[in-house]
Amino acid sequence: MTLRGRTLFITGASRGIGLAIGKRAAADGANVVIAAKTTDPHPKLPGTIYSAAEEIVAAGGKALPLVVDVRSEEAVQAAVAKAVETFGGIDVLVNNASAISLTGTLETPMKRYDLMHQINLRGTFLCSQACLPHLLKAPNPHVLNLSPPLNLEPRWFGGHVAYTMAKYGMSMCVLGMAEEFRGRVAFNALWPRTAIATAAVQNLLGGDDTMRGTRTAEIMADAAYEILQRPVSYSGNFVVDEDLLRSVGVTDFEKYAQVPGAELVPDFFL
Repeated sequence: MTLRGRTLFITGASRGIGLAIGKRAAADGANVVIAAKTTDPHPKLPGTIYSAAEEIVAAGGKALPLVVDVRSEEAVQAAVAKAVETFGGIDVLVNNASAISLTGTLETPMKRYDLMHQINLRGTFLCSQACLPHLLKAPNPHVLNLSPPLNLEPRWFGGHVAYTMAKYGMSMCVLGMAEEFRGRVAFNALWPRTAIATAAVQNLLGGDDTMRGTRTAEIMADAAYEILQRPVSYSGNFVVDEDLLRSVGVTDFEKYAQVPGAELVPDFFL
């Protein structure tokens, strides 16, 4: 199978993992809708929806950059309509947009709590709801949430309960919607075995020292690519990037290392 001609609607695709997934699909000749907020260069964040579109086209695909705040129902509905008008439908939704704050209960302002839940959980539910009427018409529709396996061990909650609740909400969407739309739309979650070299890791999770122990976003893109080629019956799975790639015969993981030979930093929730 191939992603040629298929249309991917990817939230938060102006940089990082979302952009990497888009470029991997573009290499097949896919259409990529870049649904993100960044229109002007940011001093601490690489890329805009327009630079991402250029990279998608350079990789071999077609790009549609759209300014979308996933907290806005009107913005999401308008973006979905524009995507369908431009490419004729939607085959894949990647819920990648996310906000993070690894803070305890007393240290988490309600403004930040609301931001995480509005983007991570509400945004995922909203984008899924908006895309589903079109996904249900696609020949092999997939929704992929960038969220962790559900694990109710207290250690994953104690340090940052607000963030865990928001990310697990995305995973609960996978659990519920995979059952609700079984046989019609595939819903799966993807999560990294190690920290990934993204702006969030650079700016929020330890800076250069942590970045040395990361893998590039291409490992997540390759794992996503594998999932999105599978039949709609492959649904309700909580996938770890390395485990999936090993299962299909990948043995060289050094190619994904940000710094070859560096000790890898495990990611959260695993």
